[in-house]
Amino acid sequence: MTLITTFVTFIALLAWAWGSALWAHGAGTDSVPWAVYTQSFYLSGVLSIGLMSLAMVLAVRLTWLERPFGGIDQMYRLHKWTGIAAVGFAAMHWLLEMADDIVKALYGRAGRPAEQEYGGWLGALQDVGEEMGEWAIYVALAMLVITLWKRFPYHLWRHLHRVMPVLYLGVALHSAVLAPADYWAHPIGWLLAGLLTVGSLAAGWTLTGQVGRSRRYAATVVSVQTPTPGVTELVCRVQGAWRGHQAGQFAFLTLNWFEGAHPFTIASAPHGDGLVTFQIKALGDFTRQLGHRAQPGQPVTVEGPYGQFKLSRQRRSARQIWVAGGVGVTPFLAWLDSLAEATWQGGAAPEADLHYFTRQAADDPFARQLRTRCAAVPSVKLHVHESNIGLTPTPPEQLVAESAQAGQRTEVWFCGPAGLGQRVRAGLKRKLGWRLRFHQEAFEMR
Repeated sequence: MTLITTFVTFIALLAWAWGSALWAHGAGTDSVPWAVYTQSFYLSGVLSIGLMSLAMVLAVRLTWLERPFGGIDQMYRLHKWTGIAAVGFAAMHWLLEMADDIVKALYGRAGRPAEQEYGGWLGALQDVGEEMGEWAIYVALAMLVITLWKRFPYHLWRHLHRVMPVLYLGVALHSAVLAPADYWAHPIGWLLAGLLTVGSLAAGWTLTGQVGRSRRYAATVVSVQTPTPGVTELVCRVQGAWRGHQAGQFAFLTLNWFEGAHPFTIASAPHGDGLVTFQIKALGDFTRQLGHRAQPGQPVTVEGPYGQFKLSRQRRSARQIWVAGGVGVTPFLAWLDSLAEATWQGGAAPEADLHYFTRQAADDPFARQLRTRCAAVPSVKLHVHESNIGLTPTPPEQLVAESAQAGQRTEVWFCGPAGLGQRVRAGLKRKLGWRLRFHQEAFEMR
């Protein structure tokens, strides 16, 4: 299930439910301008609250959804873009509400549908819902700007982001008390009721700190090393009933409460001893300071494992091409570690071409590790590509495509910069067409 397919299908479902109510009861006015205005107002509201509900559910790390979505990383991608779209439709809904006087000035009051008014406690709830809806759009737009502004510190953004479940509950109340009364007798009402229910449960689950709790384990830092400037190797021993991981999965690592959890791929295979190794490249304030802040013996929290970037998901009938860029090499280090152990025990390792892209291999500790580990797994052919060699480099998509054969089913596993992934995917798609199956780990917390 691709993210685009999921997103489009969900939008289509919401639009169909809104359209079924419109078909059953009509626009409720004889004036075409007022009908277009009113139904646009309702549709934007339905799309906004529907997408917000989906975003809330995707944020609670439901592991049983990992396989259909392709992993928690893909679910977070969908969460991000669903949330952005939800705020966009909410802004449209708010602007249409503000445009009421403009429509009135242009077309008069004739044909304007009557507003539904309730007395007593329900009327009071309507007033509260209206106020919450107005304030919610201001907060949501501010959060959207902060989220898209990548220079805003992550640890501050993380705490500000905690307001989103509260914001959702306010918008859910707004939707429940201000939706047209006749909606509740049609599919649109049933769909909204279900979405508001699961969305509110997800918001409550988040606010009470339950997200990931069942997969959270106490751990101790065993060693901290800096094999090269800009890379920290952190080895932790997980305590308690650690369920272990599969090579290629990741975990959330927490050093302190204020900084919060950060996702890192586990760069070692499972050996049954509770040890997990993280190879962490300095890409931000937290990772740059990690080598100095983490100390042997320090208690930390490990949450996981998560992810579907696993050897067990490979199709043995397809040609295997593995592509890594920079710190994206970490899941492949775990794969090679696992395959070396399997080979030592008599297992058969798959044949694969592993392409690693780096600026300068001589100074890259990951390139050295790959050479060592590939030597223990002869069925994996290593290709190291340097971009800082003083010559015009061959395009990366062309280098990878040389390992593929036209007409043969090919499975590509990619982990690295998004731009490199897009180029490699496009180049292979041109050569292989429908015979290409492309897996890409693309984890972003914001």
